[in-house]
Amino acid sequence: MKLPKLEKPDRYEGLYVFDFGDHAGVGFTAEEVAELLDSERYGQGKVYKIHRAFPDGRLELKGVPAERFQLEAGMFFHAKDEATSRSDFKRLVDLAVRAMPPCRAKVHLARRTEDQYAVALIYPAEYDEEISSWLLEGGYRTTGPAEGGVGAVQRYYRDAYEILDRHQLFGAGENLSRTGEELLGSVAREVQR
Repeated sequence: MKLPKLEKPDRYEGLYVFDFGDHAGVGFTAEEVAELLDSERYGQGKVYKIHRAFPDGRLELKGVPAERFQLEAGMFFHAKDEATSRSDFKRLVDLAVRAMPPCRAKVHLARRTEDQYAVALIYPAEYDEEISSWLLEGGYRTTGPAEGGVGAVQRYYRDAYEILDRHQLFGAGENLSRTGEELLGSVAREVQR
């Protein structure tokens, strides 16, 4: 796979390289990659996340399985009482107001039983690392146990928690993604941004 020379390569960290087979494009967002993989024409493409970009233009890439773009991941912060869980919920929503998360996500205040509550943060799985960093940088802490991952989301849905409150979070870079004809019309370009 031959990649183009990039001006200001550090701007591409966290974005994706899409290998179309006959050429590659650098600088796709996760949403754009998901749409390309959903298309009949580009569904077999290979995807690489740009983890690090060096001043000389070299990129550190990590392959990402296409299935990853179809999954939800999550973080679940458990508490034994509703008051603690409500406080955790409010602090998470307040964090999103102060510093937008890296992607769209949903937050639920949920109850499983009278002494099992959780704040559920659910988001596209390809943003796992970015969400973790966002929570750490925002200083989000809870007193109860926490769990996360794709399997945790599947258990949450299977266990049919009762949702007591919910909030939709909007991601910082959402309006930068192209869709439909605009996206498909740009796939021939080596550098997307």
